[in-house]
Amino acid sequence: MTHINSYLLRCVELAEEALMAGDAPFGSVLVDEHGRVLKEDRNRVNSVDKTYHPEIELARWAARNLSSKQRQNTIMYTSGEHCPMCSAAHGWAGLGRVVFIHSTQHLVRWYQEFGRNHSRVNQLPFNSVVPEIQVDGPVEALLPRMYELHKRHVKKQSA
Repeated sequence: MTHINSYLLRCVELAEEALMAGDAPFGSVLVDEHGRVLKEDRNRVNSVDKTYHPEIELARWAARNLSSKQRQNTIMYTSGEHCPMCSAAHGWAGLGRVVFIHSTQHLVRWYQEFGRNHSRVNQLPFNSVVPEIQVDGPVEALLPRMYELHKRHVKKQSA
């Protein structure tokens, strides 16, 4: 089981920022092999475009700014398990390990509970798209916070 660390807490903060800005609550932090934060971002699907997920933006940044070896040694901490688009970007960019708070399965179940068809795209676990990368999660202790953020997001959309 993955423990809570400052990177995961920052992911929750970024998810909260996204929600406050009118976007779905997702946030990610990319860390190097020495534990230094390289880049962080939050969801901006309403303010930029529908494909602006933090995971794909961090993968794009890493592909432009890090060597292959540096990318392989990264850890991406993220509020939620990558969607298929972000999983593919992560794999193509050659990034390393992923640590997520809530799984795709959690998200699908939550949105069904909230009465929402969450996605037009089939939601797949990260390793169904990129099987060779280590994935850790969910982080049980932070699931209630992420559940509440997604619940608030759905309520905002319904209002």
